[in-house]
Amino acid sequence: MARILIAEDDFAVRDFTYRALSMDHHDVVVAHEGQEALRCLTVPDDNYDLMISDIRMPVIDGVTLAKLVFKQQPHLPILLMTGYSTAEDTDYAPSVVGVLQKPFTLEMIRQAVHSALGQGREKSLDKQLKLGLI
Repeated sequence: MARILIAEDDFAVRDFTYRALSMDHHDVVVAHEGQEALRCLTVPDDNYDLMISDIRMPVIDGVTLAKLVFKQQPHLPILLMTGYSTAEDTDYAPSVVGVLQKPFTLEMIRQAVHSALGQGREKSLDKQLKLGLI
């Protein structure tokens, strides 16, 4: 079970993703846009294993959000979602582990999250090895 933050401005997508991940017994927190997601990430002792964010949102878009989050929490893997072509959005933060195209199925979101969590753990282990912590 992982603690996952979802930043998505579309209610239907946000609700579907929340329900899908909750069915897999993840602890899921939702934010309606990027600025709210940043507030969620600054709560003391409230750690996340993954952030999922839509790319196109009002106030703070997902690419900008990913870059801001990377500066604060470089270890946090980020999975982006989009209903648009990702060709124009290629300048992602290093912590972005994938981009999920909308619309997606229940199985697609489950696989993407499983993969993102695995990649996040691998990056964390690599960093710990480089620092001599393990």
